Amino acid sequence: MAKTKEKLHGGQPALGGWMMIGHPTVAEVMAGEGFDWLSVDMEHTSTDVRAFQEIAMAVQGRGVDLLVRLHSCDAVLAKLVLDAGAAGIIVPNVNTPEEAARAVGMAKFPPDGFRGASFCRASDHGRNFSAYFARHNQEVLVVVMLEHVDAVRRADEILAVPGIDAALIGPYDLSASMGLAGQVQHPLMLAAQQTILDACRRHGVAAGIHVVSTEAGALGRSIEAGYRFIACGLDTLFIMQGCRQMLAAGRAAGEGKNG
Repeated sequence: MAKTKEKLHGGQPALGGWMMIGHPTVAEVMAGEGFDWLSVDMEHTSTDVRAFQEIAMAVQGRGVDLLVRLHSCDAVLAKLVLDAGAAGIIVPNVNTPEEAARAVGMAKFPPDGFRGASFCRASDHGRNFSAYFARHNQEVLVVVMLEHVDAVRRADEILAVPGIDAALIGPYDLSASMGLAGQVQHPLMLAAQQTILDACRRHGVAAGIHVVSTEAGALGRSIEAGYRFIACGLDTLFIMQGCRQMLAAGRAAGEGKNG
């Protein structure tokens, strides 16, 4: 079983890195830092299936579970990225139990789902087909994103669908759907998140959140609140912050010398 799924089943936090830059070297660097999983974002970037396959090749054997945030509940895209080597899918904007059932079904082979079987990269081009097929339905990670006020209202119905491993809150989309765009600490937003967290507990689904901020303590607070599937920051944000910190230190040193 994949490391991420083992941790979630054991009630432990599984920490992931979020990739907006669809480049193998970025993935390789992040994979070497100890994340349990990495998610390649295909919803809000230009990353395509070819680029994803190159990323999958770059991180193979590095002990990180590679996931894909799809652009929608798209069975064809799900099949392509799983064939290319994804360990699981993150499906955005799941607002109904029917959409949740489709998310599970498109990730799994019959009889548990309707994913098509083939001699693909994930099965070593057919060399490992039988073993891959036999274990896939138990090992594939299915994450649904609850990121709209409609999903909050139907959280219990959605999370009652069998086969969901984690429910990931998208705080910025959720806040926008509530007329509170970007106000992720607003009391109504926190109440909506708590509704989802409580529903996850009732249905035995790991609760997830994207902790975008790298502020000291933000990640710890999410773990203490009960979140277990946690996306940490963004690759783009890590780069920006590193640049700012080094430039700020350099400018301060230069001003001190001139003074």
